[in-house]
Amino acid sequence: MGDRLKGKSVLVAGGATGIGEAVCRLFCKEEPTYMVITDINDAAGSALAEELNASFSTEVIYRHLDVAKESDWVDTIAQWNEAGKGSVDILANCFGVGGPLVRPKVADTDNDAWHKVMDINATGVFLGMKHVIPGMQKAGGGSIVNVVSIYGLIGPEFATSYAASKGAARSLTRTAAVQYAKDNIRVNGVYPGFTNTPMTKDIHNDPTIRANRLGQTPMARFAEPHEIASGVLFLASDEASFVTGAELAIDGGMTAW
Repeated sequence: MGDRLKGKSVLVAGGATGIGEAVCRLFCKEEPTYMVITDINDAAGSALAEELNASFSTEVIYRHLDVAKESDWVDTIAQWNEAGKGSVDILANCFGVGGPLVRPKVADTDNDAWHKVMDINATGVFLGMKHVIPGMQKAGGGSIVNVVSIYGLIGPEFATSYAASKGAARSLTRTAAVQYAKDNIRVNGVYPGFTNTPMTKDIHNDPTIRANRLGQTPMARFAEPHEIASGVLFLASDEASFVTGAELAIDGGMTAW
């Protein structure tokens, strides 16, 4: 237990499972006053909120939010304001979709699949920042952490739409960091390497893909969600008070090749 987020109000988008769940669990250990978990997995999100409320002093609420729908973001912020908890001090965008197990190259990528991935991984990040930043400006500051991917930093052979969406999220993160630095709003990115999550379960169970990914990772193992969450916590907290526009790769050395 600590107090690195003591007195803060936190919104974790995509917080029901995987890295987002790990972020919620770690954040609650640092004693924020108020946390809203959002997701489309209502059963997992509600169960997590109930568990965290029973275990920690933080008031935890779950709300349904499809990150690709602007109306859902509008409703979420309106409900936040109605709760009278002040502004969002910390926004952690932890959602993402990976697409099919077999990921085609550019010429073979289906338009509908392209738009689905872009709508969640890129537009969702844009909408989250768009609707949280005005409140942060009025409050005098805040911290945004976008969980992106190493595929936003490198060019993979496959994963066309996924890599493009993460590249867009990377540029959005850097752009917002510059645009709102004078408002005392810090915007940073965490870039996970290959991580064991529900989204990657099928991929990592494929022997060929598993061996290929482990071969690309100098530490020769996959990350666990809590290891990514630790980086999110640092960037979200006041310990990173002079850090904005940063790109924290947590990838077992993959981008150091």
